[in-house]
Order: sequence, then structure tokens, then C-alpha cells
Amino acid sequence: MAITDDLRKTLSDPTPLYFAAGTADLALQQAKKVPALVEQLRAEAPARIEKVRGTDPKAVQEKAAARAKEAQETLQSKVTELIGGFDVDLKKLGEQAQDLALRGVGVAAEYAVRARETYEKVAEHGEQAVKTWRGEAAEDIEELAIAVEGKAEPVEVKDEAGRPKVATPEAAAERKAAARKAPTARKATPLKKPTPPAK
Repeated sequence: MAITDDLRKTLSDPTPLYFAAGTADLALQQAKKVPALVEQLRAEAPARIEKVRGTDPKAVQEKAAARAKEAQETLQSKVTELIGGFDVDLKKLGEQAQDLALRGVGVAAEYAVRARETYEKVAEHGEQAVKTWRGEAAEDIEELAIAVEGKAEPVEVKDEAGRPKVATPEAAAERKAAARKAPTARKATPLKKPTPPAK
């Protein structure tokens, strides 16, 4: 039973759907920014192209060679330090490894909490987006109905005693719906007596 309840709870939880709606809404908001970025790149592109054209290839090669030589020297010094440090106590290394492992677990837990918070924020944003979309759709449909049918006007109707009674088109529609739902009474048809066979 517990598995069934867990499964029912999981399948009825709308949070993943809200997360998807929130993600779509955030993507749409970011997509609206793209035209401005394209215009900015279009404006900056000629200056950047000229800067690249004006650069001396030999200067670029010299800078690259200097950086490579610097990286090689740094790497060599680190390797020398590492080899020289092998005389370290093994017990101290074990303690450091354990400390690093515990830090790793702490960092992983922190990232899991942050991921959950972000998930919930996006899901909340999605829920608000869905509510907004639903509200706008309802308003659009209401406006369309008013445009097609016109504003509902009250109609004066008289009851059996001849007294005036105000009825609206909505009330008439409700009465028709109630009449459709009510079972219709069937008249019982009398059974015909069978005619005796001819002799």
C-alpha cells in the first residue's frame, strides 16, 4: 500500500510540470533579449575585425611562445616540489585524504541543497506563469463571447399568476440544462392481448 500511495503522490504532484513551464517562460524571457545582443554585436564587429587585422602575427607568436615557456617552467617546479615531498609521513597523508573526502561530501551536500532551491524557485515561477496564462486565456475567451453574443440583457417574463419575473439568458440556459439532465417519464403502453388463433 505504501508503494501505491507513494506512486499516487508522485504522479499527482504538479511541481515537475510547473518546473517545465517555468523553464519555458524563463527561456522566452531570455529569447526576447537576443535581438538587442545581435544589434550590439553588429555594432561592435567592425572594430573587432579591424583590431584583428591590425595585429602583427609575429607578436602573437612571441606572446604564445612566452606563455608556453612560462607554463612549462611552472609545471616543472610543481613536479619538483611533488617529488621532493615524498618524504612526508604516511599518517599525515591519510588524515589529509580523509579531510578532503569530508570536504567533498560537504560541498556535494551544499550543491544538492542549492539545486533543490533552484528547482523550487523555477517551479514557483512556472506556477505563476501558468496562472498568468490561464487568466489571460479566460479574459480573452470572455471578451470573445461578449463580442459574439453581445451583452446579456435581462428579459421580463411573467409567472403563472401574471406577476412580472425577471429572467436572464443565463437563467434560461440553466433551466434548459436542468431539463436535459432530468429523466423523462415514459408512459406505460398497455400490453396487447394476443389474438387467439383462428379455428
